[in-house]
Amino acid sequence: MLTVAARTHPGAVRAINEDAVLWDPALGLMLVADGMGGHNAGEVASHLAVDTVQGFLKMSADGDDFTWPFGVNPQWSFAANRLLTALKIANRRVYRESEVNADYTGMGTTVVAALVDGANLTFASIGDSRMYSLRASELEQLTTDDSWVVMLQKESGRDARAFERHPMRHVLTSVVGARPEVDAAVQELEMVNGQTLMLCTDGLHGGLPDRAIQSILQAESDLERAADKLVEAAVNRDGSDNVTILLARYSG
Repeated sequence: MLTVAARTHPGAVRAINEDAVLWDPALGLMLVADGMGGHNAGEVASHLAVDTVQGFLKMSADGDDFTWPFGVNPQWSFAANRLLTALKIANRRVYRESEVNADYTGMGTTVVAALVDGANLTFASIGDSRMYSLRASELEQLTTDDSWVVMLQKESGRDARAFERHPMRHVLTSVVGARPEVDAAVQELEMVNGQTLMLCTDGLHGGLPDRAIQSILQAESDLERAADKLVEAAVNRDGSDNVTILLARYSG
């Protein structure tokens, strides 16, 4: 069983909220997206991606009579194949929309999405929206950012702090809708009783250090209040971006 709380906030500077968040208990689907692009196109991209992922997962829920447009990886579970296919379809839909509408040229969105079936968690991310896990007293980032900085870290072997002021620290290497095709690493794990998940945009994790996130999650057992406090802290500390968070606690 999952207990879920979600919040989204435009932040202290921006007039438009280009983030999107979804919790669909019937599908066991959690999703957070952070859109980007001019003429409000970021808002279009994030909601288009959310709707497309949800739509495919609804259609494929029973496992019968639907097409796998990108093929199937036999080494992966049914859930992993469904989730990656949903993300690829969303990418193609956002990309095509940006091609046919001049106002939406260059739009895209980050996505972090998870499917929950009992204790089984299947998840993936594209861009720099993240999923964290708080288990006992350990906060762990489960996803890896698709960013220039992460690429530099891997190549140099240096700590992330070495790139905190890098001029390209905000550049993403992959987002939904930027190119005709996209790929993502799909991961699976089995949750334990009391484990808390956090899906968030960079307005949250960029505004608050991990230690502050962990402190709030550990101090506040009620997810609704924890979500409020995390968003409030991120907006007060930075607030330059939209802030979106989804918290989920597993009990079983």
